Amino acid sequence: MQPILEMHGITKSFPGVKALDDVNLTVARGEIHALVGENGAGKSTLMKVLSGVYPHGSYDGDIVFEGKPVAFSGISDSERDGIIIIHQELALVPLLSIAENIFLGSEIARGGVVDWPETNARTETLLKTVGLREKPVTRVDTLGVGKQQLVEIAKALSKKVKLLILDEPTAALQENDSQKLLDLLLELKAEGISSVLISHKLNEVSRVADSITVLRDGKTVSTLDCHSEKISEERIIRDMVGRDMAHRYPERTPEIGETLLEVSDWNVWHPLHTERQVIRGASFRVAAGEVVGIAGLMGSGRTELAMSLFGKSYGRNISGTVKLRGKEIDVSTVGRAVANGLAYVTEDRKALGLVLEEDVMRNTTLANLARVSKNGVINNAEERQVAERYRKALGVRTPSVFQKVMNLSGGNQQKVVLSKWLFTEPDVLVLDEPTRGIDVGAKFEIYTIINELAGQGKGVVMISSEMPELLGMCDRIYVMNEGAIAGELKGSEANQEKIMSMIVRS
Repeated sequence: MQPILEMHGITKSFPGVKALDDVNLTVARGEIHALVGENGAGKSTLMKVLSGVYPHGSYDGDIVFEGKPVAFSGISDSERDGIIIIHQELALVPLLSIAENIFLGSEIARGGVVDWPETNARTETLLKTVGLREKPVTRVDTLGVGKQQLVEIAKALSKKVKLLILDEPTAALQENDSQKLLDLLLELKAEGISSVLISHKLNEVSRVADSITVLRDGKTVSTLDCHSEKISEERIIRDMVGRDMAHRYPERTPEIGETLLEVSDWNVWHPLHTERQVIRGASFRVAAGEVVGIAGLMGSGRTELAMSLFGKSYGRNISGTVKLRGKEIDVSTVGRAVANGLAYVTEDRKALGLVLEEDVMRNTTLANLARVSKNGVINNAEERQVAERYRKALGVRTPSVFQKVMNLSGGNQQKVVLSKWLFTEPDVLVLDEPTRGIDVGAKFEIYTIINELAGQGKGVVMISSEMPELLGMCDRIYVMNEGAIAGELKGSEANQEKIMSMIVRS
């Protein structure tokens, strides 16, 4: 059978960087084809070439779709042929309804007037197809990220999709939502719809993929047939990073000292719905040299706890005490929290952690400009020295500290966020989903940095939705459910069953 897609010799360059170098990709009809590789390997760039984000003429090579050469000059061209891409950053309009989002730009109208009964009826059919029970008039900003992903797929189905491209669709999802999304891909496959799945979650890739293409440094390394042989995660990792990774988590011998941070009876109410208590009497401690995990399902209050502690960045009517080395400290503003030794690395590095249009240097010093200034004037030479120091210390891969962070891979962006907060010289560092959306090789580098911080005597709090990550990295784990601490486990005694048991019993 003729493949639905063939890409031959695709080469794409940006100033100073060759992002794709003679890449080949073939996708069979009705298959789920996984595209994997480290951050910066060229996966998203290749899909942007395919979908017309990078138009024909801006790259070398040929694209054949359904047996015919194609030359897309924009997304509308590729969508007309049935190629739909769903980017990692969802493209929905939050204040519009589900129906309005699905048919935005392709409204069902009669005589120039939108036919709402027909629009809502078609939307209802599409929502049933993707397993959503919401009404078409439901506003998108009232939906969780998992349901918004399904709305994006419903939108793709409304355009008579033949090839669906999903870029890290489960990066921000809890396990249950991820499973629903993968099940839907399998259902679409049964209906003859082909998919390209970009994902760092190799267990998910192994579960649904018929074929896997591995990219490394902008080149095709291998294409694996999942039906002709059993493909192990170790094999995929070896192709991705060019080396074996016998251990996913770097070894560390903990040297745990005195209690650094102690939070007692912490209570937080929702910033808008003032009758709703989000954090209920949470108490926990972190010692010097210790990595403490916080586990819990989405909505359990993990991020709300962290943000409310960090300068009361979230919530209202906040109460409780925070002590550092036994003395109560003031965390009522971000400036005071930072001055008292706290730092918080947000789960959303692009929206809240970085200024994407600024360069690596400015992002590195942003949280502590006073250290590189005199009388309100920044010392550019000193600022550059600081940025270069952290670039080398954390292994940020960038041509120069003057490179805009928007042009870096996810793993390198995360290292810049870490650099920014390490420059404030914190005693306790709270890391919220520190490896979200980055590949297995970059994850190992982030884990190594975390271990080095603990080795320096800092306290590290690690919030993660990936239980294996918490089990592999943490000395102790607190389990949260519905805004309260449901229990505590030593790292050596913890497992996924015990954590889930604490969640369901609390």
